[in-house]
Amino acid sequence: MGKKYEASVLMLRVVLGIIFFVHGLVKFQGGIENTAGWFASIGIPGFLAYAVAFIEMVGGIALILGLFSRVVSGLLAVIMAGAILTVKLSAGLLGDGVSAGYELDLALLAMAVFIAVNGSKLYALDQVVFKKQEQGNTILNN
Repeated sequence: MGKKYEASVLMLRVVLGIIFFVHGLVKFQGGIENTAGWFASIGIPGFLAYAVAFIEMVGGIALILGLFSRVVSGLLAVIMAGAILTVKLSAGLLGDGVSAGYELDLALLAMAVFIAVNGSKLYALDQVVFKKQEQGNTILNN
């Protein structure tokens, strides 16, 4: 792929990483117990709040660094699909005047799916970590 394509994917990956890092961080800063309680109040097991916040925060950092981008993006896509289906869908795409709609969640879902499918190579730690591992395997196999 061309440099413009890779630069665009880099921008998507970093922006998505920043957004999810901040969302996860806020869940912990605001008291993860509060988030767990809210999850339970809408019928989602409270312990999932810890998993979601952890994946968002650590996954956000991993995306910014370009580490395990496909796996992390896949997990974030699942979280976004879950948020849309369990919380946001009833408010509609643009919201209902009381609650926000799922337009942002849908955009984040699309970004995460794109990165999960295509990966991201430009300025990605995966390129450094796994290139060295591949070189080691090549040496061992010869």
